[in-house]
Amino acid sequence: MPKKFLLFSFALLFPVCVQAQGFNELGSWNILNVGYALNDKWSLNAEAQLRSLGFYGRFHYYEVKAGASFRLNRQFSVSAFGGTYQTYADLGGNFDTPKINDEERLWVQANLHNEWGRVFIEHRYRYEARWTLRGYRNRFRYRLQLQVPLNKPRFEPQTFFATISNELFLTDRATYFERNRFFVGFGYQWSKTLTQQVGWLYQFDYFVNDEIGKNFLQISLAFRLKKTEKDLTSPENINNENQ
Repeated sequence: MPKKFLLFSFALLFPVCVQAQGFNELGSWNILNVGYALNDKWSLNAEAQLRSLGFYGRFHYYEVKAGASFRLNRQFSVSAFGGTYQTYADLGGNFDTPKINDEERLWVQANLHNEWGRVFIEHRYRYEARWTLRGYRNRFRYRLQLQVPLNKPRFEPQTFFATISNELFLTDRATYFERNRFFVGFGYQWSKTLTQQVGWLYQFDYFVNDEIGKNFLQISLAFRLKKTEKDLTSPENINNENQ
């Protein structure tokens, strides 16, 4: 990795770690996302996540998912994905058994994008069909995300940017509210191919049934293997499928 890549990562990680009041209270949330644009409408995407309840210790969760997206225009896109989601007990080690949840999931979502000056606004609506250890579940999610390029008017290579988002998780069973997830972070688009983002994620769970922990240091890398015009000017592929 280039030296500036490592320096940038450290500069973002250090204040987040201090804020967490000690490494043991801060979990890690690691994301690798790979996209392939078939044309200016269709794209394929795959993602893997690895999470821990300690600072790169007590690993307890991983997920792998893949799917396809269709972009109607700059303001609207739809996606369909499927994946496996595995949550382990927290007994002080890594991937301790028994599992808390062994889940297979299918989901569809719609993304609405607009701009307000330099601010890129995304509304994401997602429906999930979940086959869990406790049986079948439906879940509904809504995320509002704001992204701002800091050193350039738009997203392009060598752009620093800031992200803030909040997501609600709802079910069709009482008490209906399941989770809230808040994220704030900074990122850098290194090239047409690679984007990095680092930030703090705070998660509140009403029911602890498939995830535990509150504060996470989130690090994500997004690779785009084939570029289209949308990848050069829009942040929609940054932090889109990775939560």
